[in-house]
Amino acid sequence: MKLVIGDIHGCLKSLETMLKVVQPSKNDLVVTLGDYVDRGPNSKGVIDLLLEMKETHNLVHLMGNHEIQMIRALDGLKDRERFLSGLCGGQDTLDSYGGGFEDVPEQHWDFMRKAVLYHELEEHILVHAGLVADVKVEEQGWETYYYQRFHLQEPHESGKTVVCGHSIQGDLPTNLGYAICLDTCAYGGGWLSALDLDTGRIWQTNERGKSREMVLGDLPVG
Repeated sequence: MKLVIGDIHGCLKSLETMLKVVQPSKNDLVVTLGDYVDRGPNSKGVIDLLLEMKETHNLVHLMGNHEIQMIRALDGLKDRERFLSGLCGGQDTLDSYGGGFEDVPEQHWDFMRKAVLYHELEEHILVHAGLVADVKVEEQGWETYYYQRFHLQEPHESGKTVVCGHSIQGDLPTNLGYAICLDTCAYGGGWLSALDLDTGRIWQTNERGKSREMVLGDLPVG
């Protein structure tokens, strides 16, 4: 199994339900697409769980724009004001730790700083937001990896399928054939989505503990 999990945004219940339903083994590849923090109720719990998975599973965690914003907010007043605004939902994150930046354990900062920008496989490129189509994956501008919008995504020059999050798609993931977006608004009463690249199976879970399953072929292409 090569399991890709979309934007979690502090939705610990959704993540716990996902792992209970899918039950990835320690030999399966699990890739999380970033945005572990902000907006949802338990960012701390999400990172705690992912740190535990680092010890027991083959987990690769990608950098999301909300991790970048939180890291930048630690050092810059302007970035901090934006992070704590309603736009980012950063105060929800800090509240899950105890209220302030000083309450965030160093292990959690280290987890965010060590997040990778992309993960490339034989047939797929996994990235938080997307890629500029005619630029090699390793030569993209850093902001592109975590801020590109899905509606701008074109077939990548590598010929590989881009799998990303970041841009909310509504109730279901979007499949363009050459690109797939898994952000289905877990924090906003929607679903956390995950895709097995090997089989095309898709699982969705939510904060109410509900789950449902489909296959990639069930989604309209384009």
